[in-house]
Amino acid sequence: MAPRPTLRRERALWAQGLRYVVGLDEVGRGPLAGPVVAAAVVFPPGQRAIKGLRDSKALSLKQRERLGHLIRRAAVTWAVAAASVREIDRVNIRRATAIAFRRALDRLSLPVDYILLDGTALPELGRPHEAIVDGDARCHSIAAASVL
Repeated sequence: MAPRPTLRRERALWAQGLRYVVGLDEVGRGPLAGPVVAAAVVFPPGQRAIKGLRDSKALSLKQRERLGHLIRRAAVTWAVAAASVREIDRVNIRRATAIAFRRALDRLSLPVDYILLDGTALPELGRPHEAIVDGDARCHSIAAASVL
């Protein structure tokens, strides 16, 4: 059974005084065609785990819809953004992913203190962040972004 995402990392960052901790994830890096879409979500300090939240790949459509509603209600702010196929072709998938991430971050209604990112570090973000391998299965905020 896959690990359940926890709020352990978020709680540690909140305890350090970082208020707006963003979970960031993307979809669309694998397909041969189509945009890369990024989602960003910020929960309030002290947020409790949302029951049933997992990496979106482990959820049914019905579960994703139910959890998406709960995530949007619980979040302080959230955003979704994309980079187009044309952008992917022009700059490569890694840079296009960074573009989609930055767009999602820019659409948040609050300043970003720290980012928890699924996968590998992206210095192109130009913001303080931590990459967590399999973050969508381990980190609550990243799992929430994977559902949105």
